[in-house]
Amino acid sequence: MSGDLAGRATSLLDLHRPGDPVVMPTVWDVWSAQVAADAGFAALSVGSKPLAHSMGKTDHEGMQFEDVLGRVAQITAAVDVPVSVDVESCYGVSADRVVGRLLEAGAVGLNVEDTVHSEAGRLRTSAEQAELVAALRTASDRAGVHMVLNARTDVILHQLGDESDRIERAIARLRDAADAGADCLYPIGLHDEDTHRRLAAELPLPVNAVVRPDEHDLSVLAALGIARISFGPFLQTALTARMQDILKHWGSDRPPAS
Repeated sequence: MSGDLAGRATSLLDLHRPGDPVVMPTVWDVWSAQVAADAGFAALSVGSKPLAHSMGKTDHEGMQFEDVLGRVAQITAAVDVPVSVDVESCYGVSADRVVGRLLEAGAVGLNVEDTVHSEAGRLRTSAEQAELVAALRTASDRAGVHMVLNARTDVILHQLGDESDRIERAIARLRDAADAGADCLYPIGLHDEDTHRRLAAELPLPVNAVVRPDEHDLSVLAALGIARISFGPFLQTALTARMQDILKHWGSDRPPAS
């Protein structure tokens, strides 16, 4: 089993090509994963917010790690493509356990962010986040699978600190994560083209962009140097709007029959 996972992890890592990005639709259950895989996507990402909402729970670690693992195991059993998992800030679980249990569930990649939800949403220091990334890399190496580590910073998303040097601070944090063993860097936020271009140019590893799937353009993001595209909660949001649009014709506010 570890050999299969190792090959799948290598395949996922090889898909991260600046200028020719891998699109990893963000899924939350077997149905959404199968729809995305059947549409021909080469890899998938399990997002914490849509996953939590599908369970009637809240994002920002309103779930338990065991909740995540159970759903991930169902997804990986149903699709034949590499799956990466958003583990938020690790749910208070050790790096060894996070990696080991994810591999048991069939996942070969993870996102880890620098907001600590269990500690009033504080931001880890850059050194703390780098230490966590290094521990995850060590655990991955020990398991014999090069799990694809996507290191995320929330500095831009949460508009932390002075705006004048916010991007520089995000870049510095992600460079530290790169030095600690990350494979991909995730300066999360809905950025303009100039910001995407700068991040892709100044960061030393492939860059993950989050986009609205019903608004953004793949060719534009590719030209900016992005290597990985995910949808965060925005695919589920778009489908919710479409579902509401369909259902309103059948609801109590439909016009009376003539």
